[in-house]
This record gives sequence, structure tokens and C-alpha cells, in this order.
Amino acid sequence: QVQFVESGGGLVQPGGSLRLSCAASGSAGRVYGMQWYRQAPGKQRGLVASISSGGDSTYYADSVKGRFTISRVNAMNTVYLQMNSLKPEDTAVYYCKIPGLTFWGQGTQVTVSS
Repeated sequence: QVQFVESGGGLVQPGGSLRLSCAASGSAGRVYGMQWYRQAPGKQRGLVASISSGGDSTYYADSVKGRFTISRVNAMNTVYLQMNSLKPEDTAVYYCKIPGLTFWGQGTQVTVSS
């Protein structure tokens, strides 16, 4: 069973930055592509960004392009999400996930407010 530990969330003012981290364990040595999702109150969970197992291919939702950067530690299931120029609409619980697997972590809360 794969487990995720997300961290790095918090309260930040509009225009500020945060860096989220996620470490996955229990993958039996296999390196996977990884994703960040987010879920705001009353909304469905949606994909924010993804990165391939080798780190050479990334995807971003239109709403975060140019502001968020996903990266990973080579040969490990550890992924980061650098979030700049944060907006109130970025407020959500952020989760990491491995595509194709049903496991979720506990998430980390990001609140953007003045």
C-alpha cells in the first residue's frame, strides 16, 4: 500500500509563495509519475500539475500555468510544488497522487487571504 505525506501548506497573503512537498512510501522501489490535485470547499477535486517518472515531462492546469512549478527528486517518489503569485482562488487542500493508484494522502491546507 502506497502512503503519501504532504507538507508545506499554510496561510499566505495574495501574491505570496509556498512550496509544497510530498513523499510517497510503499512503492516497492518503483518510481512513478506523480500528480498534485487540489480541492476547494464545495468543489470537486481537480488536477493541478503532473510530472513524469523521469521528470522530463510536466503538465499544468491553465489556472496555474506560469505561477506553479512541479519538480521531483531523481529516482525517488518525492515531488514538490512551488507556488508563486498566489491568489485567493488557490485556497484549497492540496493532495499528491500516483496516476492509476487509488491511494490519497491527508493533504495539506493552503489558504490565500489578506
